[in-house]
Amino acid sequence: MSDIQASIIQKNPIFNPQGNDNIDKRTIIKGNTTGLFNLNSVKYPWAKSLYQVMVGNFWLPEKVSGLKDDQRDFMNVLTADEQRAYKGILSFLIFLDSIQTVNLPNFSDYITSPEVNLILSIQAYQEAIHSQSYATILESVVSPEDRDEIYYFWRTDSILLERNKYIGQIYQNFVDTPNDANFFRGVVANFLLESLYFYNGFAFFDTLVDHMKMPATGRMIAYIRRDELTHVTIFANIIKEIKREFPDVFNENVIIEMTKVAVDQEIVWSKHILGNKIPGINAETTEGYTRWLANQRLSMLGMAPIFPDAISNPYKHLDRLQDPNADKGNFFETTVINYTQSSNMAGSWDF
Repeated sequence: MSDIQASIIQKNPIFNPQGNDNIDKRTIIKGNTTGLFNLNSVKYPWAKSLYQVMVGNFWLPEKVSGLKDDQRDFMNVLTADEQRAYKGILSFLIFLDSIQTVNLPNFSDYITSPEVNLILSIQAYQEAIHSQSYATILESVVSPEDRDEIYYFWRTDSILLERNKYIGQIYQNFVDTPNDANFFRGVVANFLLESLYFYNGFAFFDTLVDHMKMPATGRMIAYIRRDELTHVTIFANIIKEIKREFPDVFNENVIIEMTKVAVDQEIVWSKHILGNKIPGINAETTEGYTRWLANQRLSMLGMAPIFPDAISNPYKHLDRLQDPNADKGNFFETTVINYTQSSNMAGSWDF
């Protein structure tokens, strides 16, 4: 038997009468569960905590006001370079959330913990909401002629196409050949997508807001970012559980290699789409921010930094805009907290 055949992992059966749902038998992957969602018996308490946060974060893009004002900003206030960046970054974000919505169930099929399956289902729903939020932005802000250009920007932009193909191929490799190595690379790709690939785009929209431009788009991005932080945490925990329970599947070298590729791609793409003509963002800050953020994400996995010189976030305005302990009147704090509609549900999964 070949190594690939030996390492093939099996999808969870829909119903497995011979399964064992006892906590002491439960594992993050390769378990033998019945298929029943017994959520009164939980092995991974972090999944319960994330469930409560994710349900409490419920929001709808149609409830975000002010996009018509952003339309005026887009036409009359943004420079040509800012307009190009706005459209190109939206195109990449649309791709990321599209591929996540479609692909998350493929990974959930191999997770053998019902509490983790549950939050992956919520994540997939949130990714679909994000796709709808981008559609809402496009419908409200840009002309109909620009919409298809934004959705299919990768058809004419070779750098964006290569980015999309890279992450898409990792996912496709796992779907086509579901072995241990491809599964782990796919999980790491999920982690990096959620934790690195979005964030220079987010920084661009935050910087526009800091310059009093496109505030409604900034509000939408704030809600999306809040969701993405929970998604980062999901996959960080999955990776740590794999390391603990299946050290033969865990591969730190793969994480380092893929992180370096992700950082290089993010820097090249960000420089390409942002140029050096966006106030508040330049090539130096893009590189410093991306490498600093990569170190922060690796620390979530208990790993040492791979960019030792990147010790601080060069975008101080991001700290101010995103700091929940900052002035309660600041843009992101008030809009995000005031929007939450389902805080009364946060403790509904209570064992």
